[in-house]
Amino acid sequence: MGTTIKATPEIFGHAENNFFNASSGWKSWAFTLDHKRIGIMYLIGVTTALFLAGVFALVLRSHLWTANSEMLTPAMYNQMFTLHGAVMVFAFIIPSIPAALGNMILPMMLGAKDVAFPRLNLMSFYLWIIGTGCLLYAILAGYGLDTGWTFYTPYSIETESGVIYATAGAFVLGFSSIFTGINFLVTVNTMRLPGQGWFKLPLFIWSLYATAIIQILATPVLGITLLLLISERLMSIGIFDPRYGGDPVLFQHFFWFYSHPAVYIMILPAMGVISELIAVYSQKRIFGYSFIAFSSVAIALLGFLVWGHHLFTSGQSLVVTLIFSAITFSVAIPSAVKVFNWLATMYKGSILLATPMCYALSFIFLFGIGGLTGLFLGALSTDIHLHDTYFVVAHFHFVMVGGTLTALLGGLFHWWPKMFGRMYNDMLGRVGCFLVFIGFNLTFFPQFVMGSRGMPRRYATYDPEYQIFHQWSTIGAFLLGIGILLAFAVLVYAAFKGPKVGGNPFKAASLEWQSSSPPDFHNFLHKPVMTDPYDFDAMVYDEDLDTYIHREFADPAKVPPRVEPIHH
Repeated sequence: MGTTIKATPEIFGHAENNFFNASSGWKSWAFTLDHKRIGIMYLIGVTTALFLAGVFALVLRSHLWTANSEMLTPAMYNQMFTLHGAVMVFAFIIPSIPAALGNMILPMMLGAKDVAFPRLNLMSFYLWIIGTGCLLYAILAGYGLDTGWTFYTPYSIETESGVIYATAGAFVLGFSSIFTGINFLVTVNTMRLPGQGWFKLPLFIWSLYATAIIQILATPVLGITLLLLISERLMSIGIFDPRYGGDPVLFQHFFWFYSHPAVYIMILPAMGVISELIAVYSQKRIFGYSFIAFSSVAIALLGFLVWGHHLFTSGQSLVVTLIFSAITFSVAIPSAVKVFNWLATMYKGSILLATPMCYALSFIFLFGIGGLTGLFLGALSTDIHLHDTYFVVAHFHFVMVGGTLTALLGGLFHWWPKMFGRMYNDMLGRVGCFLVFIGFNLTFFPQFVMGSRGMPRRYATYDPEYQIFHQWSTIGAFLLGIGILLAFAVLVYAAFKGPKVGGNPFKAASLEWQSSSPPDFHNFLHKPVMTDPYDFDAMVYDEDLDTYIHREFADPAKVPPRVEPIHH
């Protein structure tokens, strides 16, 4: 287990005044300014959105079991895949890791007591609730939504479904995202520990910082676009409607100028989580730290320059199309840097195949497949054939859902003992990961085959030759759903009934592991000491506490002073 030492129980132990019992009652949660509680409320919210969107997906897959199914009418089918996409993208994938995991962990990784603007943090959560509520109102009020999650004109102008309610919801969700990005930027810039320079930050912080830049710069474009769409529907002012001199393709340019950078709002935080998991569960200093850090910034910047690859078949000029294609291929470089550096980190590492590491390995495989298949869509010759087929559906899900979902689950299993002070059943956690991995591949691999053979997406009926592929996809979808349910069941049970665990069961070295488990209401009982987040050799085992601590705390004379409490 390593060197045995004796440490003060207050270090890396259990907090009596933790953030759960600091105050009680629903008002203490509804009006809390504690970033950890806000992160947990976000987690409950985005998990609910995940399950709701997942139910929509399972209904779709059940309908597609046979080639000419009558389970749903064509109109109901259109509404079902639209609501699945809108709820999954806007209410789950975009906020899941930044707003939930980021809120929980980012201040503690900086040794801070909270984020820079706690009230703005709480407001962003309530804006998320309002925005998601507007999306769901389109269902509950009987309007429905049948435009696809992209709200493409001119159909979104002409349909009688609840476009205004849904776009208003996405507009409000955009403000929630912007407020979170502002909070994270200011927190990282102003609240780091003394001596904690940029190149002493965990890579998860780098990924959240790059994500915040995208949130602040790109999201207002989506907000303006959605307001223009609402104005077009209400006043017919001729921006996107060709009947009044508008251009429907202009909407696509506006929408994807935000939505392609938004792809990296979804995946960059996931990459940051994976960097932490690979390093901790390989017990090796991350390979090429500066390359991974700068690749996050490079992805954020290049993401603003490739929106045109969504419009290869729209009739834009050949020169512009060639430029967008070339830049699209360039985005693969910083992404590949991360993957190869993760693999180099694992090489000759002391790998522990715990549940978080299993999810990290799943991420590398799924993201690798998603990235490689993106090259076919970036090439002009093949994109013409693959455009609007199930190949696009599979590629998108491998990158966005496979990447974000596995990283979120891996991060939750990694930081769950820290947040709740209790350990989960690792065997059941790995079984859940296996089901998620197998189910996901079984769902979407057949769709690559269907798409390459010409099966169009968003069709309620199809040629019988594709039926076997749809049936495999449907079986995989239900298996994936069972795996996700098992993963969350393991986590929820652990939060209430799991065995208590010390402050650092995984021998991690970043600052959040210097707090007790669960964390003190003020995050740290003692002032955190600036350490190298990837110096795993500095971690030693304490038998009395049954956990790992930094060797800096082995000598009681070096125990840092207690922190001054803060009052929200």
